[in-house]
Amino acid sequence: MLDIECEDARWQAADLDRLVAEAAGAVLAHFGLNLDECEFAVLACSDARIAELNAEFRDKPKPTNVLSWPAEELSAAEDGGSPQKPEPDFTGECALGDIAIAYETCAREAEEAHKSFADHVRHLVVHGILHLLGYDHIRDKDATLMESLEVEILGKLGIKDPYILDEGPDPGS
Repeated sequence: MLDIECEDARWQAADLDRLVAEAAGAVLAHFGLNLDECEFAVLACSDARIAELNAEFRDKPKPTNVLSWPAEELSAAEDGGSPQKPEPDFTGECALGDIAIAYETCAREAEEAHKSFADHVRHLVVHGILHLLGYDHIRDKDATLMESLEVEILGKLGIKDPYILDEGPDPGS
C-alpha cells in the first residue's frame, strides 16, 4: 500500500502520484516485490518542512532533497554486500518505511543538472526506496552498489544515468 501525503500543493501539479507509482513499481519489480504487497508512505513537502525533519532526525538543520526512514534495518554487514530482503508480516505485506521529498530542492537540482523535474523526482524516489530496502551510500562499496542499482532501475524507466552531468545545450548550436 502506497500512501502519499502532499503538504505542498505544488506537488499535485507535478503529478506526484504517477511519478511515485512509476518509480516504486520499477524498484520493487527489480527485487521481485509487488507494489500492492509493500507498505510505505511519501511525504511531499517544502524545503522548510524537510529542513525541520532533517534537523530533528539527522541534526542537520538544512533542506535536503529526500529523507528515508526504513521500517526495519536491512543493511548488509559487509561493505558492498546485499541487504536482507524484507519479509512480509502476518497480513502478507512488507512494511518498508517512510520517505519525505522537498519540492524546492528537487526543482533546483533538476534545473542545475539540466534534467527534467519528473525524471529527477523519479530518481529521488528510487533513491529513497533503495534506502528503505537497506541500501546506503556511506561506505564506498555500498555507494557503488546503490548507484549502479539506481542507474539500472532508472534505465528501465527510460531515464539516462543521473550521475553523468549534462552541461546543457551546446552554445555553438
